[in-house]
Amino acid sequence: MGDPTPTELRRTPLHDLHLELGGRLVDFAGWALPVRYEPGPVAEHVRTRTAASMFDVSHMGIVDLRGGPFEARARALEALAPTNVAGLGDGRQRYTQLTNESGGTIDDLMVARVGGELGLVVNAARRVVDLAHLRAHLADDVEVVERSDLALLAVQGPAAVDAVAALADDAATVSDTAFMDVRDVVLSGVPCRISRSGYTGEDGVEIQVPADAAVDVARALLAGGVVQPAGLAARDSLRLEAGLCLYGHELDEQTTPVEAGLTWSIPRRRREEGGFLGADVVRQQLADGPPRRRIGLRAVGRQPIRDGATLHVDGAEVGVVTSGGFGPTVDGPVAMGYVAADVTADELVALVRGKELAARVVDLPFVPARYRRTAARPQERS
Repeated sequence: MGDPTPTELRRTPLHDLHLELGGRLVDFAGWALPVRYEPGPVAEHVRTRTAASMFDVSHMGIVDLRGGPFEARARALEALAPTNVAGLGDGRQRYTQLTNESGGTIDDLMVARVGGELGLVVNAARRVVDLAHLRAHLADDVEVVERSDLALLAVQGPAAVDAVAALADDAATVSDTAFMDVRDVVLSGVPCRISRSGYTGEDGVEIQVPADAAVDVARALLAGGVVQPAGLAARDSLRLEAGLCLYGHELDEQTTPVEAGLTWSIPRRRREEGGFLGADVVRQQLADGPPRRRIGLRAVGRQPIRDGATLHVDGAEVGVVTSGGFGPTVDGPVAMGYVAADVTADELVALVRGKELAARVVDLPFVPARYRRTAARPQERS
């Protein structure tokens, strides 16, 4: 992040609304995005945990894979991602990764099926890389279409689903969904696609909305007073407390999904059959264990341990912090990082600008997720 908004930065459809609402805009992955509003990111964080916040995530890449039967497109994508796309139920989405030949992570993403449609949501900083990778490896009859005509809003928090349902032509279409369900719905007269998902650990809804109607839908969400705008700083502290990976920190092209603790996202069939880029490395790590592992850390004192700090046991360097900051919900510093697989110590020392800070190894997440797991849904295969 840097300071505000050079003219060359890309703008989301909500750009002028952010300025109107008092958002402080910064450079994030080449986009002008709000890092905070008043009264600040801690208040935004708390509001997300207790009520609802709206995040503009239109910088994320929305991509459709078109052409030919769904099954053929699904199998083509399975050659690039260690998930079961072919078994994805209608109206469902899954979290997965694009892997490279060495099992490293090109990006992490969402894959959704609605009828015969197959759609992805990828990270903004990896959008160009992802598009090139998909076009280079998918069959010529699979068309990779970037949906620049869409904006993406994330409404997160315990009151989020009710706030979105209140705008729907059929409130039950929203309310009856469960985590990772995807539905088409009309919100404030605008056809949208929603998924019950998010990046905060809270219940919530992500809304794909036509770019030219995004401001109208955003204003309708904010009009009731329950939902308030929130920025990048709160989104980061929320995802950190939720123990969620951030590309460029916990994930990169040298880090496998197994090292990152994402084995839960690799279904049994893909573990057994392989058939994706880097499958030999991933399957070996699944069988024998990875060379390093992702851990959670709680600082013993009140000083945050930031990313880049090295981790030590008895003076020997054993790992590195990849994300760190203050967790408002847990009222203390939290961090994630990697250590060698053979490190069993419960306490480590983080070296922060030459100062030694004690930290305890703890289970992730720091704050338990509150997703709605159950509802009527289409059958799908693991």
